[in-house]
Amino acid sequence: MTKKKFKGILITLEGPEGAGKTTILEKILPELQKNGVENGVEILTTREPGGIRIAESIREIILAPENTAIDGKTELLLFAAARRQHLNEKVRPALAAGKVVIIDRFIDSSVAYQGYGRGIDVLDVEMINTFATDGLLPDLTLYLDVAAEIGLARVMAGEREINRLDLEAQEMHEKVRKGYKTIACANPERIVPIDASKDVEAVAQDTLDAIHNKFPEIF
Repeated sequence: MTKKKFKGILITLEGPEGAGKTTILEKILPELQKNGVENGVEILTTREPGGIRIAESIREIILAPENTAIDGKTELLLFAAARRQHLNEKVRPALAAGKVVIIDRFIDSSVAYQGYGRGIDVLDVEMINTFATDGLLPDLTLYLDVAAEIGLARVMAGEREINRLDLEAQEMHEKVRKGYKTIACANPERIVPIDASKDVEAVAQDTLDAIHNKFPEIF
């Protein structure tokens, strides 16, 4: 029997520092891949900024702790440049081939961090993102929500390398979280909030459930 061919699907993971996006993606990926194989769908995971050589080089510039001279607008434009190249080289070809693409961070990160966090006009941030992506939006965004103090404590405990954004004042991270919550409230049809303060197993199950509910024909 011939398996049904699906159009490409874009899923994004979002959240403040220490939300555990990378950990959760690693946890749920085997189950997603198993379901994907059963339904003839290939899954591609990637990250922002990064995912390809040029974007990874930009990532190093953005996140290097010593690059404190980078201001909010420069930061925004660097993210947008990395995003554009990443989309052109990796994401769009995969979607065109009918794959499910899962990105660790995408457009909502820019709105939350550079818009709400840095204080750049949100409409300007959205405009630059639209320009960089040609208006591409995720089919589903999973927002892993955690309080700033909890997320930063996880980061400082050594769960991953500390970068320039981690070293920002807690006030900045609290603004980012409030921004994310505002974005999620404004886009309930696309964004599913997930309580990332729970243990890893529970967060992973909630994430799998959200993906299944949105795409039951695949997952």
